[in-house]
Amino acid sequence: MNAGSCRQEGHINVDQRLISDRFPRASRYHPEWVLAGVSGGANPLWLTEWLSQALDLRPGMRVLDLGCGRAISSVFLRREFGVQVWATDLWFSVTENLQRIRDGGVEDGVFPIHADARSLPFAAGFFDAVVSIDSFSYYGTDDLYLSYLARFVKAGGPIGIAGAGLIREMDDLIPAHLREWWNQDLPWCLHSVLSPT
Repeated sequence: MNAGSCRQEGHINVDQRLISDRFPRASRYHPEWVLAGVSGGANPLWLTEWLSQALDLRPGMRVLDLGCGRAISSVFLRREFGVQVWATDLWFSVTENLQRIRDGGVEDGVFPIHADARSLPFAAGFFDAVVSIDSFSYYGTDDLYLSYLARFVKAGGPIGIAGAGLIREMDDLIPAHLREWWNQDLPWCLHSVLSPT
């Protein structure tokens, strides 16, 4: 999709499941573009918008989008806040991410990087902020990882982590709308905030 189709412009037959009053910025992006860029089960733009409410992002800031997947969270951060984003991922093609970045019209401020989160190629204190959208559980489980990651952020800079979760714990009965992608591993790692485990 090109930059014009990245945002909605009065299209009919829009997937209403991706439109939410709770996420007005993310809801302006065309659902087809969002769905084409999703790499997991959660809506990365909703998670990014939710997390950005807790961050003081200002134009020109350098932000590491760690585990960015298909880089749509990086496009969102650039378009919505004017920050410079290093869209860093190990599993997704930087060439494909560059094309999505170009399609989003933000090639001037989003830089795709192929790197392992445990061996980052950045200087200490290079970033003003780090965000991790629905990816931290893939690389951040080592007890010492957060200390490692913190060295790349300027003193006092935030590290924001947002991930999928449950509003309430599920018993043995999986709702019909989740059964298609739910597998035996997910119930062990997704819990609600109120979970006793």
